[in-house]
Amino acid sequence: MKKLFVKILPAVIVLAVVLLSCKKDRFITSRGALLSTSVDSLKYDTVFTSIGSVTQSFKINNLNNQKLLLSSVRLMGGAASAFKININGLPSPIATGIELAANDSMYIFVTVQINPNLSGLPFIVKDSIQIIYNGNIRYVQLEAFGQNANFLRNKVITGNVSWPNNLPYVILGSVRVDTTASLTIDPGCRIYLHADAPFIVDGTLIVNGTKNDSVVFNGDRLDAAYKDLPASWPGIYFRGKSKNNVLTHAFIKNAYQAVVTEQPSINSNPKLTLNKCVIDNAFDVGLFAVNSSIKAENCLISNCGNNISIAYGGDYNFSHCTVAGYSTDFITHQNQVLAVKNFAAQNGVTVTADITAAFTNCIFWGDNGNLSDEIAVQKQGSNPFTVSFDNCLYRMSADPLNSIVTDNIRNQDPLFDSINVNKGIFDFHLTKNAAAPGVNTGKLTPVFSDLDDNIRPVGLPDIGCYEKQ
Repeated sequence: MKKLFVKILPAVIVLAVVLLSCKKDRFITSRGALLSTSVDSLKYDTVFTSIGSVTQSFKINNLNNQKLLLSSVRLMGGAASAFKININGLPSPIATGIELAANDSMYIFVTVQINPNLSGLPFIVKDSIQIIYNGNIRYVQLEAFGQNANFLRNKVITGNVSWPNNLPYVILGSVRVDTTASLTIDPGCRIYLHADAPFIVDGTLIVNGTKNDSVVFNGDRLDAAYKDLPASWPGIYFRGKSKNNVLTHAFIKNAYQAVVTEQPSINSNPKLTLNKCVIDNAFDVGLFAVNSSIKAENCLISNCGNNISIAYGGDYNFSHCTVAGYSTDFITHQNQVLAVKNFAAQNGVTVTADITAAFTNCIFWGDNGNLSDEIAVQKQGSNPFTVSFDNCLYRMSADPLNSIVTDNIRNQDPLFDSINVNKGIFDFHLTKNAAAPGVNTGKLTPVFSDLDDNIRPVGLPDIGCYEKQ
């Protein structure tokens, strides 16, 4: 018997090898077949200064002990794409019926060619490569810079830095001004932020815009379908240790939360000063303050989900501001344009804080008929609480509760120059009609020009951010 076993054993080994070889030669057809790519995305971070041609590659890996048939590998943008691909040696936007041996891999080479000086290009050019096998679909995302710009990805600013107005600034991932740093932005700069890119300020931000060269913060999608889309980027966040921030002639539009400031100032200056700024079309909130301090003059805050929201107290002074809410194609005006409260919920517990908030020569207005009250002032607890409205014009069924009110105008249409919701026209200048209720009905203040840099007052001051000339 022992001799018979010895004779049979080599034959068994040979048969096993043959069967294993046959198995490897067969295609695996299960949807559970294992495939991987060496990357999920390719990003081209080269700043193009002329027509660029940059090549990167990735591998498609067959992780099975059998052959795998790839139904197709396709560049989704096709021949018109700025990207070009080479599939296992074949330069083509698509290849089909690709055999990949067991435990083997293949290379995909990707080239991008863009002239960054062409007008009309998006700042970020995207495409993807689709891989289909056994009924499964996988994608590798492609991203490259389009227009010539200063591209910053997950940038942390340290020291004292200035941004000159040479090229637009495109922010990817985020930008953060470090705690001991300051960033000064020159007149005319354009800052475009990607959908995942908040502008975080732990130090100091100085924006030096002018009437003719405002500094614009906007999303980086400028094509027609996206140019007026709210929530295109997260917003500007002034965090706990941030200090001495001054924004002049800043135009902040299409954010999720346009401007957020939290915690009190660490010195005697307001944590945030807004001079002649426009905040427009923010999906959630235009200006959100949590136990902080803001001084705002000649500002326009318009057509946001919530225009101004103040929570958990703080110190605030608003003069000659127009706060207006009208429904648009993307945002329905259904919340008060101004909400002030001295409390907040923390871990399921209501906490309160001191508050001082003064509103002088301001307009608070909204869609006719949507809301009868455009201001909500709420108070809880026994903390010091002073909220005042002086020479303001507002839509209210009665004067705001929990407030000191002096010489205000209630429920008189401010007669803005041009409001056409259907056409998306919103001009908040005061009408040429001298009988407009906000003309010459303001209180004298140390504010001597308006949002247009026109002299103020002409006669007595006008209410709102514009002075009738």
